[in-house]
Amino acid sequence: MEAPARLLRPAVASTPAPDAASILSALATAVVVVDRQGRFRFANQAAEEFFALSATSLRGTRLAELVPEDSPLHQLIGQVLDGAVSVSDYDMAIESPRLSKRGITVHGAPVPEAPDCVALTLIDGSTPQKLEKQMGFRNAARSVTGMAAILAHEVKNPLSGIRGAAQLLESSASEQDRELTQLIQDEADRIRALVDRMESFSDRPIERGEVNIHQVLEHVRRLAQSGFARHVRFVEAYDPSLPAVWGNRDQLIQVVLNLVKNAAEAIPEAGGTIELATAYQHGVRLAVPGATTRLHLPLVVSVRDSGHGIPEQLRPNLFDPFVTTKRQGSGLGLALVAKIVGDHGGLVECDSVPGRTVFRLHLPMHPGTGVRLVQDDEVA
Repeated sequence: MEAPARLLRPAVASTPAPDAASILSALATAVVVVDRQGRFRFANQAAEEFFALSATSLRGTRLAELVPEDSPLHQLIGQVLDGAVSVSDYDMAIESPRLSKRGITVHGAPVPEAPDCVALTLIDGSTPQKLEKQMGFRNAARSVTGMAAILAHEVKNPLSGIRGAAQLLESSASEQDRELTQLIQDEADRIRALVDRMESFSDRPIERGEVNIHQVLEHVRRLAQSGFARHVRFVEAYDPSLPAVWGNRDQLIQVVLNLVKNAAEAIPEAGGTIELATAYQHGVRLAVPGATTRLHLPLVVSVRDSGHGIPEQLRPNLFDPFVTTKRQGSGLGLALVAKIVGDHGGLVECDSVPGRTVFRLHLPMHPGTGVRLVQDDEVA
């Protein structure tokens, strides 16, 4: 028995199908079209975030202005244009003064309607690696938490007795022996200060509220310029429409202060620059242990410096406790940064080459802020 004709007819769409540009803009993968001269002809929203430029700014810009001409990305484009076939490359690194991305998967394909153009999809594979490292940083911080609890009980109490005994001896000691008793007190104070720093890794819950991150950045900048960063020129690149952060103001000040202090120490006395920047970035979500939903991390705070960079051998373990290149450093500063950002449900990452180091903080937005929520709905 034949089915009725009305069942064989395709259903008529009640609304017209979206155009190709709208579909591409909705994708989470960066898609661009580049012509034979290396100029951008199209970029979707994910590509704007990948290159940190708007589609309007990208359109007409030459790829060589963002990516060095000896990059394998240019070779891939040339292969597609010469052979009119699709070409893929995996685990590609893109390094330039503007970009530092590794583990990139690139697919290039010819555009039939435009023979002199290549469509590129760029998949940033570094994000899962950064998330995996972030979880490792949190585990390392938990180890320090346990160690701090032990030290507080087993070390701080005896230290108080040792210091008190040295003070008693000092009152009846000779001039030469007083130098030794003072040395004992100084060393006891130094060890106590180290234990106090480690106690900041405790698992106490943080008190959260609405935090204006620009006020935090300006507070740290003023502190730095009046003290340890007098030789540094600061540059601000703030997004004035940025919503409030859902966090703890004092702890965020500590995080930024640690990053700015490290940046200033990496810059020679002859001078250099530190750039403090904020931005809003769609699509970054993180599953936090114990949470029932994935946390949206749209707020990005960047601390960029023009210093000598981080030694390559330290980068994989940069946020681990006791990792430092400073002679008098304890190696707890960046571990504390990772711990505090992790307590906020956020993500911290670092890219470093000689002459440019940038730390990025991905932070949650205050739940009562509606400034950007409409834009999120529109994108979705």
